[in-house]
Amino acid sequence: MNESKIVLLIGVGLIGGSVALAIKKEHHARVIGYDVNIDNCKLAQKLGIIDDYTETYERIAEKADLIILSCPVEIAECFLEKLSKLALKEDVLITDVGSTKGRIMEKAELLFGHSNAYIGGHPMAGSHKVGPGSAKAHLFENAYYVLTPSQNANGKVDQLKEWLKGTKANFIIMDPKRHDLVTGVVSHFPHVVAASLVRQVQGHAAQDKNIQFLAAGGFRDITRIASSSPVMWRDIVQHNQPILLSLLEEWINEMKEVKQLIESGDGEQLFTYFDGAKKFRDSLPVRAKGAITSFYDLYVDVLDKPGVISDITTILAEKSISITNIRIIEAREDVYGVLRISFQTEEDMESAKQSLESEGYETYISM
Repeated sequence: MNESKIVLLIGVGLIGGSVALAIKKEHHARVIGYDVNIDNCKLAQKLGIIDDYTETYERIAEKADLIILSCPVEIAECFLEKLSKLALKEDVLITDVGSTKGRIMEKAELLFGHSNAYIGGHPMAGSHKVGPGSAKAHLFENAYYVLTPSQNANGKVDQLKEWLKGTKANFIIMDPKRHDLVTGVVSHFPHVVAASLVRQVQGHAAQDKNIQFLAAGGFRDITRIASSSPVMWRDIVQHNQPILLSLLEEWINEMKEVKQLIESGDGEQLFTYFDGAKKFRDSLPVRAKGAITSFYDLYVDVLDKPGVISDITTILAEKSISITNIRIIEAREDVYGVLRISFQTEEDMESAKQSLESEGYETYISM
């Protein structure tokens, strides 16, 4: 691909910015950004994520060879309608990065069914941070990147893969409805469960403040995904409603069985239940990038003395190891250390582990 190619990026945030960087790494195409928050575009241009930005996307869209909708699915649907009314290039490719595919693919078929323009996309990777300042060209490396081509776009899949080869992702072709079922099971529904667990604890915490203090440890860890964007999850639930309702029914039945199991008090059956869950969970890939963003956490045993945290951060800074989050664990139940440090990548975590252990610190990785 040569410099005459134009990419229009609608939505200049973490995901869109990371896709743009991956494209720029492999191609000489000109990436033009558009975002309702113009500051995102200005920052992205300064960081070299995009080459330029526009406040009126229509003119650029009609010149673009690739259009990427990197915005919430609800908004992406609106852009599809607007794009369908423009004089787009005959061979233009349009894709998105949304977490649900059923509804947007139906709209794409309705609006672009006569052409081979639209291929849905869902890169299954992310970060604990947001915005273009957190964008990384390697964000999707070894992650699964699902493509859901419209009926007439199958012949364009290889072309989109070529555009996206800089992501170094593992591409999977899926039917949109199948995609929504799979992601509903392993991503969307767990977020609903995590949010409901937090809401239940919130209700009890209103009556007893000790609950909030004790929830700072293991409970906070197992419900971390509940801290995701409420706007994003509102849209996902609305778009994947039928599948989530079906999964909720399954969950209710599962909880009824658990209730009966607890009521029976049968030790052997209780062991079998927990043992089965443990074996399946332990059989899952440890560090593979799946539908839910992985957390690369390192636990460090530290003595209660002044300057210890500063010493640890200095060691990591001298090795140019980037930290995404650091916090002291107040409640130590089911965790190995008192200081938890989060990293963007597994490589950073492993480097930090080696660096800290070489300085005498004892570290652990929780599986």
